[in-house]
Amino acid sequence: MTTQNTITLKRDCESIAIPSGTRETLTAGTTVRVMQSMGGSFTVATNFGAMFRIDARNADALGLAPSSEDKPVASGPVNEAMVRDQLKKVFDPEIPVNIVDLGLVYSCSIRPVGEESSRIDIKMTMTAPGCGMSEVLKTDVESKLSRLPGVKEAHVDVVFDPPWNSSFMSEAARLQLGLDLMDSPPSPFPIFK
Repeated sequence: MTTQNTITLKRDCESIAIPSGTRETLTAGTTVRVMQSMGGSFTVATNFGAMFRIDARNADALGLAPSSEDKPVASGPVNEAMVRDQLKKVFDPEIPVNIVDLGLVYSCSIRPVGEESSRIDIKMTMTAPGCGMSEVLKTDVESKLSRLPGVKEAHVDVVFDPPWNSSFMSEAARLQLGLDLMDSPPSPFPIFK
């Protein structure tokens, strides 16, 4: 959902400033425009050009219903396809593309913990070093992965080596963002392509 119509916040609500990642309260009466609604959150812009992320639990402050993007996950032992499907539900708050198609996921390890549970370790990066949203996205990933059947632990390390560049994006993401596919050939590095 993207709208050019303005929305007046119906109540004070918690938000996260983009790109700093600082928590702020937007006050009732603040006018915003919804720039994107993906991955269970809303990215809004104020009339002053500031951008904020509002979690789905605060959708009522926008006069909207929470998104229902968290469909039940498949059953059975956790596998890489299930992990990829969950990670495709995590979106960069500034770019309307999921972290898998952006090429932000560098590695995925699934290990048994006990007899019927698993631990998932993810190494991922940000589109820019020092991005204040890294803790927010890390928490999103850990939360989504912990919903998979039998997952006892989910841990994310945010790394910056190698530095991310647009060649890490999937072809679909590059087309969606209007990037010329000839500008930078796809990199074989990200694991989920």
